[in-house]
Amino acid sequence: MACCHFYAPGEGGDEAFSMDGSSVTFGLGVLREAGDHAAALGIGRVALMTDKVMAGLEHLAVVKAALEGAGIDVVVYDEVRVEPTDESFKAAARFAQEGKFDGFVSVGGGSVIDTTKAANLYSAHPAEFLTYVNKPIGGGQAVPGPIKPHIACPTTCGTGSECTGIAVFDLLSMRAKTGIVSRYLRPTMALVDPACTYTLPKNVVAASAFDVLSHSLESYTALAYTRRKAPARPSLRPMSQGANPWSDLGCREAMRILGTHLVRGVNDPADKEARGQLMWAATLAGIAFGNAGCHVPHGMSYSVAGMVREFQPDGYPKAEPIVPHGMSVIVNAPAVFRFTAEACPDRHLEAAGLLGADTRGATDGDAGEVLAGQLIQFMKSTDMPNGIGGVGYNQDDIPNLTEGSFPQRRLMDNAPRAIGKDELNSLYRNALSYW
Repeated sequence: MACCHFYAPGEGGDEAFSMDGSSVTFGLGVLREAGDHAAALGIGRVALMTDKVMAGLEHLAVVKAALEGAGIDVVVYDEVRVEPTDESFKAAARFAQEGKFDGFVSVGGGSVIDTTKAANLYSAHPAEFLTYVNKPIGGGQAVPGPIKPHIACPTTCGTGSECTGIAVFDLLSMRAKTGIVSRYLRPTMALVDPACTYTLPKNVVAASAFDVLSHSLESYTALAYTRRKAPARPSLRPMSQGANPWSDLGCREAMRILGTHLVRGVNDPADKEARGQLMWAATLAGIAFGNAGCHVPHGMSYSVAGMVREFQPDGYPKAEPIVPHGMSVIVNAPAVFRFTAEACPDRHLEAAGLLGADTRGATDGDAGEVLAGQLIQFMKSTDMPNGIGGVGYNQDDIPNLTEGSFPQRRLMDNAPRAIGKDELNSLYRNALSYW
């Protein structure tokens, strides 16, 4: 580790990194285990949280039957909003407070898992809503202590939320996303069943898979932990501590899997092997970015998703405009990695190779273009929008997009190059279209 120049000690930088693991059970049929695990955690009355679509599907029924079969009192909450807001978080928290539950089970994508984290938090430690929200948007107050058991059952192959202490939402007053971060928010355990991916619509698989790609690629190219300021006390070391040898393991393997299986898994619903591999990559990348943190593509995505006007992709609810999370991230990514490549070109080239690009003869100066080219190829092959212009933005929107994303310092300051408003303006301009 010490011989790797990327992790060479920096002046005033941290000299250690944390390895926060998640309790994960992965395999076909593991949703049937929910009741036994919940009982073992001492849960007698559980909030089973999901969304309206998932409430009518087999996955929810399997988990509910397993919980009831273990003698647990189950109350279903199916009001979770896809791409949650501060208002939907508050509604879920009120339900949790009134229900006096011993624990929580979430069945759904990242929106469901994140909403369950927030409901669990505010029912255990009531506070004015912005108290725990990241600075500078919220108070950034530390979560005071443990919350109740939470078993997360992800049904999409991308979010990784089952492995992280992060809950993301749209703050309606800002028309931008932000979040709450604490180790206490990490689910007690995750039950990850790859069969959940088999019936997902193409666009849902694509957005989820590109979220996985972004988690692993951003974490792998993030500022090294040795270049981040050492915490005042060891207990204050953040979860998003920058790239480190532990997160590198999950990032590399997730990218290798994506290089082989991303396009197949998106385009061929009959390819169960590919979709199962995408679910495994999501788990690996979730553990990785939960320890390293993402950076600029995710930071930029918060405005792209929050300020959407008319875009409505296939496979998602049509009640209102939406740019699904993974989609709102990947439309920024080629522009960002062209920019960040000069900070650690070897990592950008290695990532491109893991994702399937031909890097033979490529030099450090080629790193950004080679990696961006591979991302663009993936986007074209899976019918992703052509940059932020493809989801409805134009040149005139760039100032507002920049203002909305600039406060996301937890993400921006994790980048390997400094990101100010001028840089963000340029990145959004370069992300308008790629082909």
